[in-house]
Amino acid sequence: MKLYALLLFASGLVPLALSFDTKLQFYKQWKLVFPAIILTAVLFIIPDIYFTRYGIWGFNHHYLLGINIFDLPLEEVMFFIVIPYASLFIHYSFFHYFPNRYPGKSVLIYTLLFSLIAILAIVFYHNRDYTLYAAILTLTSLLLSYVFIRETLAKFLISFLIILMPFLIVNGILTGTLIDGEVVWYNSHDIIGFRIFTIPVEDFFYGFSLILLNLFFIESFRKAAKIKTNKV
Repeated sequence: MKLYALLLFASGLVPLALSFDTKLQFYKQWKLVFPAIILTAVLFIIPDIYFTRYGIWGFNHHYLLGINIFDLPLEEVMFFIVIPYASLFIHYSFFHYFPNRYPGKSVLIYTLLFSLIAILAIVFYHNRDYTLYAAILTLTSLLLSYVFIRETLAKFLISFLIILMPFLIVNGILTGTLIDGEVVWYNSHDIIGFRIFTIPVEDFFYGFSLILLNLFFIESFRKAAKIKTNKV
């Protein structure tokens, strides 16, 4: 198995297996989780195709299976399914056991702080395509979440710190840690150039937005279902 596919397999195997744990029963949320994952994936895959086509980022075929979908490696398409699923599993599992461990009253401060960082990135790095894109994603996901799913946003500010641990491993390897070259490379003209280990700082904001938008759709679907049930 090629490296990118192996990383996805390893990332998804344990969360999928534990989804059937009798205490968590995460599989019961699949009717909300998978529609949200698919919808978010479509929103991310479309610009991914554009960025790949125009060399903003690209892939080392030595680490790929060689199967393409929509001009993207199969692994890149599956990334938007496997990684969000694993991250959502971590989020909901943590708050299953620790339901009150989130900064409810200070969520506005964190939202304003991260929004300010995103706005500054847009202003000062608007000529760097990936930086601009990641900043816009962050600002959009934060504002939508603060307005419509504020409590979930507050929780995610905590769970993302946990999600960062596997993120550093998986994204670190994808961007060149412990391997020869990179699985995913970035055009130096389209990023700031600041990296944490081998990971471009933009990836942290990109990953944050990817999971937060998944949560936004899940909780929006959940609210819509409750409203529909109450009307019946």
